[in-house]
Amino acid sequence: MITTDSYTYMPELVTPRLKLRRLTMRDAADIYRYSRDVEVARHVLWSAHQSIGDSRSYLRYMLRRYRNHEPASWGIEYVQTGEVIGTIGFMWIQSDNSAAEVGYSLSRDYWNRGLMTEALKAVIAHGFGSMNLNRIEAQHETGNPASGAVMRKCGMVHEGTLRQRLFNKGKYVDVELYAILRRDYRAKVHDR
Repeated sequence: MITTDSYTYMPELVTPRLKLRRLTMRDAADIYRYSRDVEVARHVLWSAHQSIGDSRSYLRYMLRRYRNHEPASWGIEYVQTGEVIGTIGFMWIQSDNSAAEVGYSLSRDYWNRGLMTEALKAVIAHGFGSMNLNRIEAQHETGNPASGAVMRKCGMVHEGTLRQRLFNKGKYVDVELYAILRRDYRAKVHDR
């Protein structure tokens, strides 16, 4: 069973190319730079940012979630430049079931470089390690197969299609559900 303390503290997670860290108001320009891209926003539940004010509102929302010890997102900082190029974090956490859902977005300038796979692997390791989760799931719109490829590369298993699961950008969309269990993760780690 996970405890409140295990998931509300969001430690910095470092990978070879990335630093996953709490967002600050100083990240507004970086967030705006990629969040205004309609292609980045196409398959997520938020709309492309129309102004830096939208990005600041998002950051205030994240800071409230940090303060209230609610599931939240890390900023994905590209170590080479120090720029925040995306976000990744938990959409919800069910303490009773030791389960959580992870979601993410990434600047189009950084697509197809393996960076989101790197970030997701770090979050999964944190989820099964420090947070003591048993199940981590993720979903993507059927029209976004690249996101499913990231999930598979991280050891997540496709569990099915949820028909018209979400209402997004004016229409109902099907989503693909993926998950990884602690036992599967441990078996993969031991196989390496």
